[in-house]
Amino acid sequence: MAVYDGRRFSRPQIMGVINATPDSFHADSRHGSVERARKMIENGANWIDIGGESTRPGAEIISIEEETKRILSLVKEISEFANVSIDTRNYEVARTAIENGAIMVNDVSGLRDQNMFDLIIEKQCNVCIMHMLGEPGTMQNNPNYGDVCEEVFDYLLEKANLLVENGLPAGKIYLDPGIGFGKNLEHNIELLKQSLRLRPFKILWGVSRKSMIGKICDQPETQNRLAGTLGVAAIAFEQGIDIIRVHDVREHFDLFSVMNRLVN
Repeated sequence: MAVYDGRRFSRPQIMGVINATPDSFHADSRHGSVERARKMIENGANWIDIGGESTRPGAEIISIEEETKRILSLVKEISEFANVSIDTRNYEVARTAIENGAIMVNDVSGLRDQNMFDLIIEKQCNVCIMHMLGEPGTMQNNPNYGDVCEEVFDYLLEKANLLVENGLPAGKIYLDPGIGFGKNLEHNIELLKQSLRLRPFKILWGVSRKSMIGKICDQPETQNRLAGTLGVAAIAFEQGIDIIRVHDVREHFDLFSVMNRLVN
């Protein structure tokens, strides 16, 4: 029988996903609304992450104008009652969002664009740097690494340290290993197991209903992956991950509430 060893576990903040897209991988998350975001906040979300471009494997690129059109009114309205993160790899979209109320940029391309890097320094906003191998359209075509943890973590830490050197407080930086973004199942598992190597920076996990869960649980349909997703969330609680990005806010809030009472 397992014996509790006296550690204090840390409850992650919850980031609710609002996709202003017609083609995100989880059908129930498409066509996000202000009402959906408000419900997420009522159910315990600390952040709302708004995205106007699908970055699922095989996704097609859309124009800056279309992406901006999809997110602008949502950012304006939701930022009046919630902490808003803008999920984009385009600095023009990020600038518009920050100037209209967003307080974090969630860059799935990992600050590859110097313009995005410069924008973060200029605005002094929170940032999540995510690792992605290649581009969404091709990233799952036989992803290959020498040592996945070494390569992914070195990339993220280098970007984070460069931001600090250029004047961004370390407390505003979150690092995301990019589960499912140019990684196979074994890559994803190792990255989650070793994520604490990203300290002292804050850590964000985005694993909700992803194909990793489907493969482990033999659940090909995204609507059947909630239980597996909550399993990952329990590990996030145990490891002290700072933010977990999810589609199902209430279920995660309840999970963390129970775990908090039982182990702390």
